[in-house]
Amino acid sequence: MEFDKTMSFEVEKIEDARVREILKDVYNALLEKGYNPINQLVGYILSGDPTYITSHNDARNKIRSIERDELLEKMVKNYIGVENE
Repeated sequence: MEFDKTMSFEVEKIEDARVREILKDVYNALLEKGYNPINQLVGYILSGDPTYITSHNDARNKIRSIERDELLEKMVKNYIGVENE
């Protein structure tokens, strides 16, 4: 093991993974309850009203742990392919 190399720790990647996991959980909970997950998530992001998200599988609490502006920023970055900037 070499001790002269510096380890790099990227908080952003860990946060992205956490947000991605929460979105998947919320998506699946909405799907399980018979909702259109995309429509419900868009309604929540635009309005801030947590009742767009089911409480099934603790989805409502999970999505509220992410700031809406942070969620939107990560989604836009992912959509245009600049996730790491």
